[in-house]
Amino acid sequence: MKKHKNYYFATKNRSLSFSALEGDAKADVCIIGAGFTGLGAALELIGKGYKVAILEAAEVGHGASGRNGGQVASGYSAGMMEAARIVGAADAALLWQFSEEAKEILHARLEQHKIDCDFRWGEYYAAPKKSHLDWLKAEREFVEKSYGYEKYRWVDEPGMREILAGDRYIGALLDLEGGHLHPLNYLLGLAEAVSTRGGMIFENSAAISFTEGKSLKIQTEKGEVSADVLILAGNAYLKNLAPKLFNRMVPIKSSILATEPLGSERAASLMKTTACVADTYFDLDYFKMAPDTRLIYGGRDFSFGRSTLQNNAVRDNMLKTFPMLQNVKIDYLWSGQLSITRQRLPDVGQLHKNVFYAHGYSGQGVPLSAIVSRVLAEAVDGQLSRFDVFNRIPHKKVPRSKALQVPLYHLVLLWNRIKDML
Repeated sequence: MKKHKNYYFATKNRSLSFSALEGDAKADVCIIGAGFTGLGAALELIGKGYKVAILEAAEVGHGASGRNGGQVASGYSAGMMEAARIVGAADAALLWQFSEEAKEILHARLEQHKIDCDFRWGEYYAAPKKSHLDWLKAEREFVEKSYGYEKYRWVDEPGMREILAGDRYIGALLDLEGGHLHPLNYLLGLAEAVSTRGGMIFENSAAISFTEGKSLKIQTEKGEVSADVLILAGNAYLKNLAPKLFNRMVPIKSSILATEPLGSERAASLMKTTACVADTYFDLDYFKMAPDTRLIYGGRDFSFGRSTLQNNAVRDNMLKTFPMLQNVKIDYLWSGQLSITRQRLPDVGQLHKNVFYAHGYSGQGVPLSAIVSRVLAEAVDGQLSRFDVFNRIPHKKVPRSKALQVPLYHLVLLWNRIKDML
C-alpha cells in the first residue's frame, strides 16, 4: 500500500496548511466546508467586499472535493429531459443556462488564479445497451432543439472500438465542452486564492453547533465565529449540524482506484483519447487516463467488509470494462461520500433568512459547485432571482434515519438494474 491511499493527495502540486480556530473570530459570512462550494462562494463574496471565515472539519481536500473523479459535464445528472419534466420548461431552460455558466466560471478561475490541475477536454457518455443509446439520442436531440447546444458528437459502435479497448460499450455521446481535471489541485488553487485575498480558512475546526438569529454564533471545539450570514457547504459531511437537511439527501459511498503506471503504449491501447468516460448505468462507472499513464477508475461502492487493493468492488467493475487488466497492479484505492437527491438535481435553499445551504450535486459537483457558489454569493448580497430558480426545485424527501436511507437507495438501484435487463 502506498503512503497515500488517495492518488490525488500523492500527486498534489502544492501544500497548504491553515491553523485551527482558537478563540473568537468575526466575519460577515461564515462558511462551513472548505470544498468547491465553500471556497467558490468565499471567492465570490470577497470580490463583493465581504469578510469571510471558513470552518473546515479536517484539512482542505479531505472531503468529497478532494476525492472525486474530477469530471466536468454539461447539464445535470438527471438529464435535461427529466429536469424539464420536474421543474417545467421555463426553469429547465434557466438551469441549462446555469450549467453552461458553470463551465465558464470554472475555466475563468483556472485562468485568473493560474491553477494547474491537468485539465483535459472531452467527456464520453458511454452506453452499454441499446435502450441507453436511445435515451442518449433523445437527450441530445432535446438539448440541441431546446437550448441550441451544438457541442455533442455521436459515436457509433465501430467508433467506440477505435476509442476504447473491450466491447462493454456500444456507443457514446461525446461532449466536447466536458472534460476532467485533478480535483485536489483545483481545490488547493481555490484555497490559495481565497487566502491571498484575505479570506480566513480554519482547518481542524469542525462546527459543533450554531445559534439562530440576526447575529449568528458558530461554535467549534476551541472557538467561536460571529457572523451575519452562514452558508452550510459541507454536503454529505455535515453530520449532525443541520438535521433538517438529512431528509433531503442520501450520502452515498463512491470509491476510486488508480493502477500502476501502464506506460504510454499500453495506455494508448486501452484509451485512444485524453477525454474521460462516464457510462449510463444508474450506478455509473467513470474513468480516465491520468497524465502519468495510470488508469483512474471509479464508481458507486456498495461493498461491505474490508477491501484490499487487489480485491474490491471497483476493480471488479474495471475488469468488466477492461478484462485485459486482470494482472495489472492497483497502487491506490480510496473512498468518499457524495450527496445525492432523489431528483438528482442540486438542493439549494435556506434554513433561515440568514442561513443558506447547498448540496446534492449527485455526481456533478465539479462544474455545478461553480455556479452554485456564485448564486449563493448573489443571494447573500440580496440578489435572489437566480437563487430562487434552484430553490423552486420540488425535492422529494428521504427518511431521516441513516439505517433506512442506504437500503432504500439499494432498492432504487435494484429496480434500475431490472429495467436495464428488461
